[in-house]
Amino acid sequence: MSGEPAVLFVCSKNGGKSQMAAGLMRLEAGDAVVVESAGTQPGSAINPLSAEVLLDLGVDIRDEKPKPLTEDAMRRAGLVVVLGGEAQVDPVDGVAIERWETDEPSLRGIEGRERMELVRDDIHARIKELRARLLG
Repeated sequence: MSGEPAVLFVCSKNGGKSQMAAGLMRLEAGDAVVVESAGTQPGSAINPLSAEVLLDLGVDIRDEKPKPLTEDAMRRAGLVVVLGGEAQVDPVDGVAIERWETDEPSLRGIEGRERMELVRDDIHARIKELRARLLG
């Protein structure tokens, strides 16, 4: 077991928000935080628009693959961050779970690339705060 803090980002499909969060945490924390992501109902591919707006920041998630959420992954991380309201994650003893009710611009009629940039920026701000909590 390494001494680095670890976090598992979860959303329903593991093709958008949780992958974005994982990529942004790697950008902000490098190897200082062990990062994984997973989905409660993983899809088949990364959302191309999610990948596109992350490339603007130098983060490339295009080769990532959606993965299923497992209890083992939750235990390895010790901290699970659920993004949005769709994914439901059952508690596991010894694992902290927090939910980020992320911005959903589509509720305001904002779609496409502009929507995804706003989602990215909301997640990025939360990642910076989480990095500070984990690394001091």
